[in-house]
Amino acid sequence: MLTFLLNGETVEAEVGATETLLDFLRERRCLTGTKEGCNEGDCGACSVIVTGEDGVARAMNACILFMPQLSGRAVRTVEGVAGPDDALHPVQRAMVDHHGSQCGFCTPGFITTMAAAHKNGAVDHSDQLAGNLCRCTGYAPIIRAAEAAASEPVPAWMDEAVAGSTPPYPMPQSSDELAAWCQDNPDGTLIGGATDVGLWVTKQLRELDKVAFTGRCADLQRIEDTEDGLRIGAACTIGQVLEAVKPLYPSFAEMLRRYGSVQVRNAATIGGNIANGSPIGDSPPALIALGATLHLRKGDTRREMAMEEFFVEYGKQDRQPGEFVEFVTIPKQRDTLQCYKLSKRFDQDISALCGCFNIVVAGGSVAKARIAFGGMAGTPKRATHVENALTGKAWTEENMEAALAGFTKDYAPMSDMRASAAYRLQAAQNMLRRVYVESLGIPASVLEVRP
Repeated sequence: MLTFLLNGETVEAEVGATETLLDFLRERRCLTGTKEGCNEGDCGACSVIVTGEDGVARAMNACILFMPQLSGRAVRTVEGVAGPDDALHPVQRAMVDHHGSQCGFCTPGFITTMAAAHKNGAVDHSDQLAGNLCRCTGYAPIIRAAEAAASEPVPAWMDEAVAGSTPPYPMPQSSDELAAWCQDNPDGTLIGGATDVGLWVTKQLRELDKVAFTGRCADLQRIEDTEDGLRIGAACTIGQVLEAVKPLYPSFAEMLRRYGSVQVRNAATIGGNIANGSPIGDSPPALIALGATLHLRKGDTRREMAMEEFFVEYGKQDRQPGEFVEFVTIPKQRDTLQCYKLSKRFDQDISALCGCFNIVVAGGSVAKARIAFGGMAGTPKRATHVENALTGKAWTEENMEAALAGFTKDYAPMSDMRASAAYRLQAAQNMLRRVYVESLGIPASVLEVRP
């Protein structure tokens, strides 16, 4: 039996392990304000507010949020944003005043996302709303509404008193409990934020028999900041990782800002982004370029490896049955990391390719070079020929241009709907050119360059 709060009222229900919140709301509670758009966490029409035991309100995508993940949490849909006697929330009033809705299909998702941001005092409105797509109103009146509501007090009815509960499906409380479950269920599926596994269910219509949720493993949700580096638990969300790396590697943090949306970053985990082995996952290239170490666990046995060694070939990782990603360690070093994500949309889009460059120049020569790409091979992969062509040479335009030929030896990219092989190869070479240009202090970002 699942117990959680829904719009301020306690709900107890028998739920399926992979039943989505969207289906539960619309089909079992007749709360149809939450819309089904893309059904893959991309459009934001299904956005709801989820408050955990930490009291933080988070906008999340109901379409790929499984019901067991809500155990002991509070959910607020668009129907629950208004207060007693239908008193409007400040963001609702502002949307009316600033004409922020036309067809209205996307509006409920905008309202809940804006209400979560309002409660948290977040005023980076463009970032907060990047995961909500509108096809007819246009974003200007919506942004004006968010700005107008920002100074208004948070309504008292938005406070949630979240209580603990017993999860209806396996939800280990620690990495020890998780290790025991994995040993007993080596063919089981671990679910972190469900931003990837959710699509297995909504798009591939897969049935998952044995599942465990990692969202309650307290020790895997911690980030330890030591003198030598960051030790990041596998169940940490991308949002947590973004804040942790921002002071050390701002280019990595900026790339993570474009990773999905606020809704996705509030759910997706660093362990899931690594363990699924996607060739276009955005965090592995940066982690490889930084020389990160991956920590795996099977029962009481632990092992570690360089991040790049984990990815064997497309769809295959160096992970045994019953073994799981426990931590990743990022070393602290002088910041020379540059991360470039190329996608059709600037925000919240899958990479055509993602290049990360960690080039250390000392005395005018390249002392060290670690370069890694996603989207250029069947796995995230280092550009070793390019690295070798640069290392030990003077950091000059001539030597940089000479090293570009190494990309054809390091990669044989494929053509797909996002980019052709030739485009990917040329774009990768241009990214190295960008590193050189930016090392001279010349702006090269599309956010900085103006005609």
